[in-house]
Amino acid sequence: MSPQVRPFTIAIEDSTLEELRRRLLATRWPDAETCADWSQGMPLAYSQELATYWANDYDWRRCENTLNSWPNYLTEIDGLDIHFIHRASSHPHAMPLIISHGWPGSVIEFTKIIDALAQPELHGGDPADAFHVVAPSLPGFGFSGKPTETGTGVEKIGQMWGELMARLGYDRYVAQGGDWGSIITQSMGQTQTRHCAGIHVTMPIVAPDPETMDDLSPLEQSALEGMTYYQQHDSGYSKQQSTRPQSLAYGLADSPVGQMAWIVEKFYAWTDCEKDGFKHPEHVLSKDELLDNVMLYWLNNCAASSARLYWESFNSPNLDPIDMPAGCSIFPCEIFRSSRRWAQKRFSNLIHWQELDRGGHFAALEQPEVLVRELRDCFRQLR
Repeated sequence: MSPQVRPFTIAIEDSTLEELRRRLLATRWPDAETCADWSQGMPLAYSQELATYWANDYDWRRCENTLNSWPNYLTEIDGLDIHFIHRASSHPHAMPLIISHGWPGSVIEFTKIIDALAQPELHGGDPADAFHVVAPSLPGFGFSGKPTETGTGVEKIGQMWGELMARLGYDRYVAQGGDWGSIITQSMGQTQTRHCAGIHVTMPIVAPDPETMDDLSPLEQSALEGMTYYQQHDSGYSKQQSTRPQSLAYGLADSPVGQMAWIVEKFYAWTDCEKDGFKHPEHVLSKDELLDNVMLYWLNNCAASSARLYWESFNSPNLDPIDMPAGCSIFPCEIFRSSRRWAQKRFSNLIHWQELDRGGHFAALEQPEVLVRELRDCFRQLR
């Protein structure tokens, strides 16, 4: 490991937590929505319920202790401190794996899969499938530094991840990601070809194949309908963050409830959380899990810095071919889905493809055992 890598312990001051509680208790609430569902956004009653829990019952120290149970580090890359968890396996043959989150996620997403990936024999797996797990916080997210000038888009982050793995002494590794992490990982599949042996994503970014429009499969029809729904009803956040992230951030940086609602509404929209005909994020995630993730945004005041990734990269996706070995796991409630034949137009060396029955955008939180199995199956072919 490079001497540039410094140990890091998460230690939030009591005064910061007290200030959060004061702000929560002083919230000025808006009037209630005029509909009976979430179609206007996060309902007032649930927002108040979750905020009350946050102020009176939520325990940040529990989350802090969980994160600190793994080795945390900082290293400066291109002038930015990058925070990451590095959970080395006890198995010397373990394959190095870098996993990337997106927005509105964080390294909290990986808390259910880190140990299972590193020590599979303790979690129903084979030691031959062990990984050395590296889980960084994206620039501008969590405990990583915030860019102070333009230019930190997905391509640059992918290159930073290559430098990070080199500093850890990993000459050959694989990469995985969801949301922005999927796009960063796909960028690594184009630029980090010397040391990255393969990639796996849960949200392959591919264009629908025009030649299939007269013979669509049920998955392809559903994917097109999902794209239409996203554009018409679910993409307002991305329009704001990709055009005017700074204006939005004043409200989110000043109001913990504002930051909470901006994030939790997406966990409602993008998780596989329908039960008995009724959707609710707590059908798949607890209040603590939702708030743990929100806390990484609030404590680090990164509403603006995280949103700027949209300004940098959202409107200019790179759809160039990827020849590196690649695997895709398609969860039914993912935002953007693809069929295998669409994906093969971009991924020329598709070594793993699986369409799952349950799960959504936050696969590592929603279906951790399934995602771990998918990664083992995919990367077993590259060992």
